[in-house]
Amino acid sequence: MRTIARRTAIVVAALIPLAACSPADTGGKTKLTIATFGEFGYAPLIAEYEKLHPDITVQNRVTDFDTHHKGLATQLATGHGAADVVAIEEQYMPQYRKAKDKFADLAAYGARDLEHQWVPWKWAQGTDGAFVLGLGTDMGSLALCYRRDLFQAAGLPADRDEVAKLMPDWNAYAATADRFAAKTPGVKFADSAGTVYTAMLNQSPENYFSQRDDSFIADRNPSVRGAFFLAGGIAAKKQTAAATTFTQAWNVAIKQGSFATVACPAWMLSQIKEAGGDGNRGKWDVTTVPGRSGNQGGSFLTVPKQGAHPKEAYELARWLTAPEQQKKLFLSDGILPSEPAVYQDPQVVAHTDPYFGDAPIGRLFAASADQLRPNYRGLRDADVRPEFGRALGRIEDGTENVDQAWAQAVQQAQAVLK
Repeated sequence: MRTIARRTAIVVAALIPLAACSPADTGGKTKLTIATFGEFGYAPLIAEYEKLHPDITVQNRVTDFDTHHKGLATQLATGHGAADVVAIEEQYMPQYRKAKDKFADLAAYGARDLEHQWVPWKWAQGTDGAFVLGLGTDMGSLALCYRRDLFQAAGLPADRDEVAKLMPDWNAYAATADRFAAKTPGVKFADSAGTVYTAMLNQSPENYFSQRDDSFIADRNPSVRGAFFLAGGIAAKKQTAAATTFTQAWNVAIKQGSFATVACPAWMLSQIKEAGGDGNRGKWDVTTVPGRSGNQGGSFLTVPKQGAHPKEAYELARWLTAPEQQKKLFLSDGILPSEPAVYQDPQVVAHTDPYFGDAPIGRLFAASADQLRPNYRGLRDADVRPEFGRALGRIEDGTENVDQAWAQAVQQAQAVLK
């Protein structure tokens, strides 16, 4: 599972290279390394793979999000240090498709025969024409996690189906925030403006850049402006806990019950459990997100060309992304696969989570996945996206109003692109 923030800018920095990609083979075995950011739940699968392939040993290299992606940029630039199999988060795939000469073309090993496994938009994210850069792992189709007890305390419906009816879209969500705040002034409605904003953006086909020519359009895209002003308006009313996802402040806010809702991809449920502990078991529930779908996160397994064992690396990536293994990851860790045959599997659809009041998470996230539409990420998305997040933070801390923060975010984003 992902245990670190997903929003960052890619920087080709001077870092000390990590261990070499393919250490000398020892004991007659081929040694492969796989690099991930945060835990992907691979430990038991790797043990299984090694039993199935006694001539191969696999080392899982796990680092935080920033270190992983910055390190990969340096490793590709210097030509050494990359793992045999490297996970790349979806927001960086447009950039690495432009650097495909640094990666093995997985089509050479038969990857194009696997295209049917994934939803079309996921497959497309990992390819550049006939070139196959990566095989899709999870996706982050959205639901809404909410505190059932806090909704009851505010006199709001608490049943998950009724909550979904109460907030079919984000305007209704903002209106519900007003009702909640009037009844429970000591508790915030949302964790942060950034979470609301990101969820809304992820329901739009375009964000900061045009799908047609990759030009910057955030300043005139009504989806970006609408999301910013709605999320910023909630923040300006002090209806957010100003707790950025995956920070210690967010963990404490979960533990203390400081906010009532958070737009949550499937992989976030484990984070809520870890932060909330046994004391919050049964207080949280899950329902349909306003707007009904959207995607936050998801990754690909790639094979850098510099590795000594590209065919064996591909076979490992292929096995880890096969439906059988993806199903195991969802049932054990709640990591939602991007393969319809898996998330529509009866056992997956029927899966519930007792921590969240036996919420039918399999059904909810599968329904969200079925309605999900691709979200275009420009080549410079990771450069400009943080500017809007920081602007929302300035609204939350009271240093700027919504209009000021919007103008500043647009100006700074444009400056970054120069």
